[in-house]
Amino acid sequence: MIEKVLFQETQLAIIIRASYKKEGISFFTPGDFSQQLGYMNRPKGYVIDPHVHNLVERKVTLTQEVLYVKAGKVRVDFYNDEQDYLESRIIETGDVILLASGGHGFEMLEHTEMIEIKQGPYCGDEDKVRFDHTPEKINLISK
Repeated sequence: MIEKVLFQETQLAIIIRASYKKEGISFFTPGDFSQQLGYMNRPKGYVIDPHVHNLVERKVTLTQEVLYVKAGKVRVDFYNDEQDYLESRIIETGDVILLASGGHGFEMLEHTEMIEIKQGPYCGDEDKVRFDHTPEKINLISK
């Protein structure tokens, strides 16, 4: 299952549930996202031709990150650009989430291992604005 987290017309995140399965290749991100997220399901013997990637200069103005939950359970809280709380989703073992825009915070609901993928190089304090916020009432959306 694929879930899109939207606020007004803005896509905040894409969640690929561990149960998602489809033959072939699927990409879930538009071509203008600086982080591309896809899924492949190929049969034994399928060949992807060897290749190298060309040096292509790209301009990245917004960090987009992908999290793979290797084990555990996490509540993801979503915020708009003004740091207002919007809603929450639960992701768990095997799920993948692309955080595309807006703000986000996390609470580990179980001991959790995650793998994070994002563009580099890391810019330290220039890379993000941290803010204190705990939702008064959790708006948990379950799909």
